[in-house]
Amino acid sequence: MLSLLKAILKTMRPKQWAKNIFLFPALIFDRQLENPLALLHTLGGFVLFCLLSSTVYIINDLADVEADRQHPVKRLRPIAAGQLPAPTARLVAALLLLLIFPLAHLLSPWFMAIALVYLLLNLVYSKWLKHYPVLDVVLLALFYVIRVAAGVALITVARFSPWLYIFTFFLALFLGTGKRRAELTLLAENANAHRRVLQGYNLAFIDQMITIVTTLAIITYSLYTFSAPNLPSNHAMMLTIPFVIYGIFRYLYLLQFKSSGGAPEEVIFSDRPLQITLLLTGLTVLAIFYLFPNIPQDCIPTPLTPCTP
Repeated sequence: MLSLLKAILKTMRPKQWAKNIFLFPALIFDRQLENPLALLHTLGGFVLFCLLSSTVYIINDLADVEADRQHPVKRLRPIAAGQLPAPTARLVAALLLLLIFPLAHLLSPWFMAIALVYLLLNLVYSKWLKHYPVLDVVLLALFYVIRVAAGVALITVARFSPWLYIFTFFLALFLGTGKRRAELTLLAENANAHRRVLQGYNLAFIDQMITIVTTLAIITYSLYTFSAPNLPSNHAMMLTIPFVIYGIFRYLYLLQFKSSGGAPEEVIFSDRPLQITLLLTGLTVLAIFYLFPNIPQDCIPTPLTPCTP
């Protein structure tokens, strides 16, 4: 029983739950982190989305079991390795769905609707759309945007900038194209046999895509820092731009020189400079929003003439 529970937990991919932090931008960037009800709703939504994404992973592993057995890494997944019987995996997925959607409706009907769209789009993606080059990485990026929208649906948002949706899309597109590049590098000449969509990619094409989406991600985040409606009028949020640029460049370095990037969550949990960058970015954002007053743009504080909020 213990080994079976371990196999179920491994199939649910707890490390992948880090992706669901994209439910929190609405709470943080709308300055509602100090709102207890909004915080509880977002935490509840985060837990449900973790369970929902785990359900998707179980369904995908059931559908891709034969292909996974031919993959040098995925063959170790519990279902492909025979550690988790397929009927048990189907039962776990069904029970999770019966738990998730009633609780999601209690949090917010709109949140439940977005969660349902996320599930259905994942199923269609896994069955058909993941085999189409370019469309596959665009949809992977869209899943991150859906998470942000789910976070917005959980709370009453006052001024949430659409720039954050656009930045999230390009950042996720960067991660998705990086993942395809890592797969091409890892699988080499056998890439097409393991994932059919890789027939539509080569390193030169993917590197061009990465260059474009990296540029767009940096530009859209920079535009957000001085054009969003709820930011300090002294443009203090622009202080976070160097952290974002370094984080993207660090990931790009790991992708091209360390052959990492096939699993973004593994990179985040293993690379210390990237972890420090994410921590400093988060602390800077929190300090700008919650610790320092909103100083008017035309006011320059001095010891004798302090600015008033």
